[in-house]
Amino acid sequence: MTSRFLVSALFAGALAGAIIGLLQLVFVQPVLLHAELYESGELVHFGAEAVSAHPALPGFDLMRDGLSVIFTMLTYTGYALILVAAMSFGEDRGARIDGRWGILWGVAGFVAFHLAPGFTLAPEVPGVAAADVALRQVWWFATAIAACVALWLLAFGQNWAAWGAAALLLAAPHLIGAPEPETFTGPVPTEIGALFAARALGVGLAAWVLLGCFAGYFWQREGEHAAQAA
Repeated sequence: MTSRFLVSALFAGALAGAIIGLLQLVFVQPVLLHAELYESGELVHFGAEAVSAHPALPGFDLMRDGLSVIFTMLTYTGYALILVAAMSFGEDRGARIDGRWGILWGVAGFVAFHLAPGFTLAPEVPGVAAADVALRQVWWFATAIAACVALWLLAFGQNWAAWGAAALLLAAPHLIGAPEPETFTGPVPTEIGALFAARALGVGLAAWVLLGCFAGYFWQREGEHAAQAA
């Protein structure tokens, strides 16, 4: 059982993380590099002269970008450990786990770790106004945990009380509200911030769909191998 769990999570996390790391380099990193030009003062928004929306950005850097991909692989391997653990509990309760059904588990992971927190605390580029990072981290973790519990209740709850509790858990963090800065200031154009939020959420969805699919596939495959060996 332990071998099945570790192999499924490690393979799924590494494979999905490698793909997502490349997607981030293509779609997300250029937006971050663009925002950093405003953060450093190299570009000025609404200055005396119009600024091109397509400045020259640093090219591929083997050390920086290679480490970024490796870090992404490690991050999604951690997510895979959580996802595969949830899948094993779900299988004990009668849920079918394979690559196809794993996509739904991946979408649930995206909702819990990206969409639910991002509904009120959107992904932010460097240089924008933000509240204290520790307070935001506490709110983010509380929201993600509440969303995980809520999704589990929606999937495996047996009555309206469970489903009602799930709805309350999903709504409560946003009714309370995320920590906000005292004033909205910052040198980065709002268009860049909006593009970054959209791409971060889009790549996040792709990441969790791939992670769920791979995790479900490897979980099923390892289970079949264990059954044949028994």
